[in-house]
Amino acid sequence: MLFRKLPDVKIGILGAGQLGRMLALAGYPLGLEFIFLDPAEEACAAPLGKHLRADYTNEAALAEFCADIDVATFEFENVPQHAAEFVAARVPLWPSARALTAGQDRLSEKALFTALGIPVPRHAAVDTLDDLATAAATTSLPAILKTRRMGYDGKGQAVLRSPADFTDAWRAVGGQPSILEAFIPFQREVSCLLVRDRPGASVCYPLVQNVHRSGILHLSIPQPADPLQTQAEDYARRVATHLDYCGVLAFEFFVADGQLIANEIAPRVHNSGHWSIEGAETSQFENHLRAIAGLPLGSTALRGASAMLNFIGTLPPLPALAALPGVHVHDYGKTAKPLRKVGHATVTAETAAEFETRLATLLALLPAP
Repeated sequence: MLFRKLPDVKIGILGAGQLGRMLALAGYPLGLEFIFLDPAEEACAAPLGKHLRADYTNEAALAEFCADIDVATFEFENVPQHAAEFVAARVPLWPSARALTAGQDRLSEKALFTALGIPVPRHAAVDTLDDLATAAATTSLPAILKTRRMGYDGKGQAVLRSPADFTDAWRAVGGQPSILEAFIPFQREVSCLLVRDRPGASVCYPLVQNVHRSGILHLSIPQPADPLQTQAEDYARRVATHLDYCGVLAFEFFVADGQLIANEIAPRVHNSGHWSIEGAETSQFENHLRAIAGLPLGSTALRGASAMLNFIGTLPPLPALAALPGVHVHDYGKTAKPLRKVGHATVTAETAAEFETRLATLLALLPAP
């Protein structure tokens, strides 16, 4: 369904962080307009549309949000379920409230993957400190304790190497309902970015290899002709079909012994797809908007070699970045803060040798880990 005449379409976004900002930047060339609902005073997407500053549970603000839009989406997966259902009862919401909640609880998320025949790490529920010993017998040690809800970028997690770690780990996750997962001795971490339209057609970007530092994504490099591409797409499509999905779906995997093991899904545009702004024929942001607005999906083909590098805490000096050929800078307009994503850069090149040189030069501008 294409809403009205395309230039009149207004998109409502729950959240006004950097993902909302990049969605709006991708939508403006298409003639789309944007309204954001976000409680933050410093909402970096706010300059790109109307900003309703209110809590996601504020029904008056949600009603105002819905009154002037044609379709809604969200830029982060921890939107309260009630808020998503409130919006969905008034305007089309894509991805759906069901898709949003599918990944909000890590235990139920693992159950979904298992039901769809997708391999997962050994795991067990942990509701009390006393549960840890039983759970560890299921997973063996070392293992990772994660809160079932709300954790991201390494937050809400603790590594257990022996029973002596149980008490400190339980304290580290705040005594919240959690899941203990067996540690996977993986060789790589990868993500599959799928975009699906409302009728059910879908396309995937090349598999992306990811490197993390302190639990936060550091570097993403698309992998053309990756031998696990077909398997990753199959798993992503199983989830998308089950959820009757519309929009961009990111699926993160561990690669161990040449096989994919599911980590988690993100029902939204994703940090590991930022390279697509300059590195693909159609960015993940534009394709998400195309899907939810009823437009044909764009090509996900690569334009050449590329990579995305996150800037955490602070940005390198802009003159130094601007002097680098093939480097495209994205400043999110955020106040510098430790462990905060404040921007990223995409490195592009026509040849592999040129790409390696440019990436090494960019990496040299970052502080030592």
